[in-house]
Amino acid sequence: MANHKATKKDVRQATKRRDRNRYYGKTTRNAIRDLREIKVQKEAGDKLPEVAAMIDKLAKKGIIHKNKAANLKSKLTRKVNALGATAAK
Repeated sequence: MANHKATKKDVRQATKRRDRNRYYGKTTRNAIRDLREIKVQKEAGDKLPEVAAMIDKLAKKGIIHKNKAANLKSKLTRKVNALGATAAK
């Protein structure tokens, strides 16, 4: 265990950050899962900007990589657009 005052503080801060990052990451994953389960294009289209904003915040804070964020948003957008294509047929 750390013996220096500053190192003990750093451990406390790292623990808080890790818990916070886990919470935001899990919340976003749940939102993505819920968005994928929506079968109505209108509802999914309304929910997509909220989920995309959550993903962007994770990338900005460094919780996930920016390319992963871009890939997630791209896949979700394609899924929502595909719902509209299948509804039109």
